[in-house]
Amino acid sequence: MFKYLNIWFFASFLISISVAIPIVTVFSSFFEDTSNYFEILKQTFFLEYILNSLILLIGVLLLTFIFGVGSAYLVSFYQFPGVNFFKWALILSFAVPPYIYAYSLFAFFENYGTAFTILKTLFGEANYNKNIPKFDGMFGLILSISFSLFAYVYILARSSFLYQSQSLIELGKNLGFSKFKSFYSIILPSARPAIVAGLSLVAMETLAEFGAVDFFSVNTLTTGIYNAWITFDDLAFANRISFFLLIFIFILFLTENLSRKKAKYHLDAKGGFKKKEKTKLYGSKSFFAFILCFTLFFLSFLFPLSQMLYWTIKFPENLNGLQITELLLNTLYLVSLSSLVLIIFALISNYGNRVSNKKILNILSTFSISGYAIPGVILAIAFITFIAWFDNNVIKSLGFLSIKKVFIGSISGLVVVYFVRFYSLAFNGIKSGYEKINISVDESAYLLGYSKSKTFLNIHIPYLRNSLLFVIILISLEIIRELPITLILRPFNFETFATTAYISASEDLLEAAAVPSLCLIVIASFFILFTSKYILRENNE
Repeated sequence: MFKYLNIWFFASFLISISVAIPIVTVFSSFFEDTSNYFEILKQTFFLEYILNSLILLIGVLLLTFIFGVGSAYLVSFYQFPGVNFFKWALILSFAVPPYIYAYSLFAFFENYGTAFTILKTLFGEANYNKNIPKFDGMFGLILSISFSLFAYVYILARSSFLYQSQSLIELGKNLGFSKFKSFYSIILPSARPAIVAGLSLVAMETLAEFGAVDFFSVNTLTTGIYNAWITFDDLAFANRISFFLLIFIFILFLTENLSRKKAKYHLDAKGGFKKKEKTKLYGSKSFFAFILCFTLFFLSFLFPLSQMLYWTIKFPENLNGLQITELLLNTLYLVSLSSLVLIIFALISNYGNRVSNKKILNILSTFSISGYAIPGVILAIAFITFIAWFDNNVIKSLGFLSIKKVFIGSISGLVVVYFVRFYSLAFNGIKSGYEKINISVDESAYLLGYSKSKTFLNIHIPYLRNSLLFVIILISLEIIRELPITLILRPFNFETFATTAYISASEDLLEAAAVPSLCLIVIASFFILFTSKYILRENNE
């Protein structure tokens, strides 16, 4: 037994260490020497990078809070026409990455764009451009990211609202609170942890966003990282900017934790949980609830989908020469390979933690899953930095052949960085499944003569199949949408729908970006609909 315990402990320990290496690299590289570009940037645009990142973050957090919490409140507490449709339709915004939304928003409102064409068709020739609002720059960027990411807040806030006891609602009524005051004083504070968790995910994704930021030419810390590496070939400075970006995220989390102090959010009512009753809306209230949800659904999903579909139909010549089958196979290849690697190692790591029950493993695992909080562009740069250092200082000193080509500009490098970036999704998804398996199940298996390996393969994995399926879908969705990691580390002439759309848009060929963007939205929508039964389960409804 001790032998097997060591094997599982050692395997879990190695996996956690491997995931942690690029994360540690980000911090250690802060102290390396940089080129003159750092001094130039400090005197010119560095303050602009920081201010723009701060403005972007505040704007997106404000809008995603309004969109996410508002829509979650409506579908959770009220009954109105279409509510059963909207409760899952609103999560389809996940299928539209911010950079694709940015293409749609700009193209629709630009001079002689789609809005101009619609007005011309309906009302005849006129100079409509002066009356069509322009959504570009910072404002367009905030809108693009907000409509793409508000579902993070919607899902978690809705989940919290669903499990709030009716006793809370009745308490507000007994105190004479209006609907708004009950929402503001009772319902919203009790859902604070879930809402903050959603906003935290939005904050990470916002600070990590590259495609939309680059498209709207807004200088943020993320574009600074990319330019430091691509334009000036300065890995050390790219990592230094990455450090500032991580400080942004750290301050955000620390501020929220300090603001909570010793506040409690669980219900201590002696009567226990009382199932919540939905209020049925009638007349104008029902109409406005429907309009609000439909408007959000239209703007977040139908609008970009329609724009891409319109361009695809209007410019069918863009289909010529586009290897859709090859792009699909490349995308699915990355998804399949990365999902397999993530699932296998996350399973081993979870089981190693379970059977060894060592504090050091729990601490190391907690640190290693922080990779999801680090933007993809940072991880890609950190990975290249580590491989370059390891190749120069270890591999060459031992007389071995260089490993740079094996991991930089290759599928293996992509899979490794995907592994670090999305390890937390796989680890936490499987961990939540493991928490439902009582330790007595393991003990019973050992009494029946099962080894630890046999218990793992024959009992745990079959029991975890639903959790594994859910994790695979989440990972697949993230990899399909991922842009900066794929853009930086992909092999030569290896493209996905995301990189093809970005390259076309960066060359001002927005119409050519429509087909790969449309394909990406359709595939991502399929994964979202497939997993919606897990996301939207309502045990208390």
